[in-house]
Amino acid sequence: MNDPLGDMLTRIRNAQLRGKSTVKTPASKLRAWVLDVLQSEGYIRGYEAKTGENGHPELEISLKYFDGVPVIKELKRVSKPGRRVYSGVKGIPSVRQGLGVAIVSTPHGVMSDAQARAANIGGEVLCTIF
Repeated sequence: MNDPLGDMLTRIRNAQLRGKSTVKTPASKLRAWVLDVLQSEGYIRGYEAKTGENGHPELEISLKYFDGVPVIKELKRVSKPGRRVYSGVKGIPSVRQGLGVAIVSTPHGVMSDAQARAANIGGEVLCTIF
């Protein structure tokens, strides 16, 4: 797999289109950090680290719905393996005039765009959520 984070985002999108309450994805530190940001921003209920049937670690993500409609309307991968997107603190994108969230990987860890602006640091823009 070339893009593990893109794979996780696609699994979340597909599960929400099908109306699933949970979705499983292989575990990694980066995926867990991104899920921490999604949980703190209120886009998912939470996630849990488990061991799959084949013995490999995996993350079970609990998706969030409001009146039967997924809370996440749009989930896009910005920085891809073939084209990395880095941004200074002034260049961090504002998603839907501040209604959405951009997840940024900084030297101080993975955080939301608001946290990165408050800490006055830039980094790699991983994805955007609305």
